[in-house]
Amino acid sequence: MENFEYPKLNLIKPVPSDIDIASAAQPLPIKSIANSVGLLEEEIDFYGKYKAKVSLEVVERLKDVENGNYVVVTGINPTPLGEGKSTTTIGLCQALGAHLGKKTFACIRQPSQGPTFGIKGGAAGGGYSQVIPMEEFNLHMTGDIHAITAANNLLAAAIDTRVLHESTQTDAQLWKRLCPEAKDGSRKFAPIMLRRLKKLGIDKTEPNELTQEEISRFVRLDIDPSRITWNRVLDTNDRFLRGISVGQGKEEQRFERKTNFDISVASEIMAVLALCTSLHDMRERLGRMVIGPSRSGEPITADDLGVGGAITVLMRDAIMPTLMQTLEGTPVLVHAGPFANIAHGNSSIIADQIALKLAGKEGYVVTEAGFGADIGAEKFFDIKCRSSGLKPNCAVIVATVRALKMHGGGPKVVAGTPLDKAYTDENLELLGKGTDNLAHHIKNLKKFGVGVVVAINKFHTDTDAEVKLLVERSLAAGANSAVMSDHWAEGGNGALQLAHAVEKACKETNKENFKYLYPLDKSIKEKIETIAKEIYGADGVEYLPEAEEKIKLYNSQGFDKLPICMAKTHLSLSHDSERKGVPTGFTLPIRDVKISAGAGFIYPIVGTIASIPGLPTRPCFFEIDIDTKSGKIIGLS
Repeated sequence: MENFEYPKLNLIKPVPSDIDIASAAQPLPIKSIANSVGLLEEEIDFYGKYKAKVSLEVVERLKDVENGNYVVVTGINPTPLGEGKSTTTIGLCQALGAHLGKKTFACIRQPSQGPTFGIKGGAAGGGYSQVIPMEEFNLHMTGDIHAITAANNLLAAAIDTRVLHESTQTDAQLWKRLCPEAKDGSRKFAPIMLRRLKKLGIDKTEPNELTQEEISRFVRLDIDPSRITWNRVLDTNDRFLRGISVGQGKEEQRFERKTNFDISVASEIMAVLALCTSLHDMRERLGRMVIGPSRSGEPITADDLGVGGAITVLMRDAIMPTLMQTLEGTPVLVHAGPFANIAHGNSSIIADQIALKLAGKEGYVVTEAGFGADIGAEKFFDIKCRSSGLKPNCAVIVATVRALKMHGGGPKVVAGTPLDKAYTDENLELLGKGTDNLAHHIKNLKKFGVGVVVAINKFHTDTDAEVKLLVERSLAAGANSAVMSDHWAEGGNGALQLAHAVEKACKETNKENFKYLYPLDKSIKEKIETIAKEIYGADGVEYLPEAEEKIKLYNSQGFDKLPICMAKTHLSLSHDSERKGVPTGFTLPIRDVKISAGAGFIYPIVGTIASIPGLPTRPCFFEIDIDTKSGKIIGLS
């Protein structure tokens, strides 16, 4: 680390496009980054010159090293344009590492190709605070999402196939094929079948010892086709897959059913990857994933179908985080990218564990929680930290003048259309009204016992008076510090004030004061209502009949002690994306309740949530192409 030299930025004004900045940069060989953070040669697996997988064995080797400071970056309820959480995360790490000399890691999610080619674009940060090579980061990277897609769809195929075979065969025929007889007349259970027997309470390991009644229970999962919850996935925004029909082939026509696709990052397998703590833990979680109930209400799992081990094999390499770098040579661990509404929207526990050990007591690990603090940060604390046992020191909440003006009653912000003058001209009255949204999030974060730093992500139209007002209101709401940060235009140097504020907040905060919002032994409804009232500000909760039915089912199946992962809009504290600021006087409607038993949470559906996005009239892919002479990618954002 002492001999490592961070590359210097060549700052250009006006700031060029993200892809132009990234293309002009010369990344360091990833081996150099690995050496600088103390990774051993046997702990890295190279994927080309600028990416490497990192072995989980690092945590065991450094088990006696005290963890570094743990920081989460979150935000206010954003405009549809986003307010720069990823850019702030990278800029802060560049400041802490390249400028202040602290051993610092950014731990971030792998982006889906849906947004990359859809509306939002990539997620490598922006300006002079980016992960590079950004085209490798935003596209296939090391294939983790492809592995998730393959594993998810193998399980989907196993479900429909099992329904077909059970419907067309007798118990004896199923038994003959599931436990075929060898030439000597013996039968043998596959190891995974012993899990099914244990679940059924059958304490036998020899097939020939089973009674006819036990054979029938063993071979028949009796999946209820009308209540299958497991969908196929694809890592593309495709609205026409939101409702499909399967089973239309000649041999399958009797088993036709309506279903839909999800985007790959919405797969429970992605959430499992993000929340597991070891290969063994991932195997057990994947096996516990519930695909729907039997006709009698029994939860049917991947292990019941015999496929838990196979999908773990497909995920073997995906469990290792990918090491990359920022424009200023600070290390980045990229791992997992669960949907931030129907899942918890945070990068992996494993990446954080590795980074905290490599950073050491005086170092910093900065991770990012998806969407606003009402969704991503609450799930970070109540789901991710509960699974990992890790305690954060500090939360950085990203705010922008434009978003707070929107919350103060400003004109509607629409992606792809120019901003109204209300957002580009000084307007202290509008901004002042909108700061209530920021204050609400600050107070919510303080409930978890962490230090809170407000990062005002600078835009060139912001005035000194607007920034001053924002700082004053942040401190009045209870933030430890509030600073303007210009990391987009200046890189790490533009985030130095923010880095100092984070250092100070980590020193001032005793992480033993960290606490969860609710205990797990509360009922499902009590946990939902605690989040609705304490975090969103709702007066109460209304459960639609389907939600009531599911809660009753999950109580009967023993899943009532799981944490809650609310699926709602990120554009408002309420369920209505048009209600800005701090809405009051509303009742939160729970339309449905679903479960991710393997990942380990229940997710209530608030309003309508699309699990596979659609493409706009002019998607990002219009701008993306390749220079066929140089191989250089053009137009990626």
